[in-house]
Amino acid sequence: MNIETRRYIVMGSRRVSNYWWATATGLGGLGFLMTGLSSYLQFDLLPIIHSENIVFFPQGLVMCFYGFLGLIFSFYLGLTILWSVGEGFNEFDKQQGIVRIFRWGFPGNNRRIDISYAIDDVKAIRVELKDGLNPRRTIYLCVKGQREIPLTRVGQPMTLEEIETQAAELAQFLQKDLLLNSSYV
Repeated sequence: MNIETRRYIVMGSRRVSNYWWATATGLGGLGFLMTGLSSYLQFDLLPIIHSENIVFFPQGLVMCFYGFLGLIFSFYLGLTILWSVGEGFNEFDKQQGIVRIFRWGFPGNNRRIDISYAIDDVKAIRVELKDGLNPRRTIYLCVKGQREIPLTRVGQPMTLEEIETQAAELAQFLQKDLLLNSSYV
């Protein structure tokens, strides 16, 4: 890496929170499914399950349904972790005059998302700060043609200091304007 190139790694779905939720929903879903099946069979499949007070229809059936949903969600999260969905990098190369944005997607024809723009096509760097119930702290690359490409990771907002530093550094490196769009609730 030289002084004319900047590369920012973007973390995808391989986050501690996704590992936690995949494990928690998998175990919870398995527990619900085993309890529902135990109420149907009228036999406790696990010694910690006491299903004698649960009638299969409707309680046991609903527990089986929730168990399947939990296992399906856990399986989905596990696959996104396995496939590294959302992982990639943002590369800014002044020497070649290009901005390259790379991300991994879901398997298929468009698994590799690889977009390149000329640095001359970049109008500005925009920062969006939104606090409240669903906080959003995102850096956007504003390109000619009214396109805005998000540069930051999804899911876990960066701290204000991190986002300010990265956006200011990037705008200074590209010699482009830095725009701020904020709303605090």
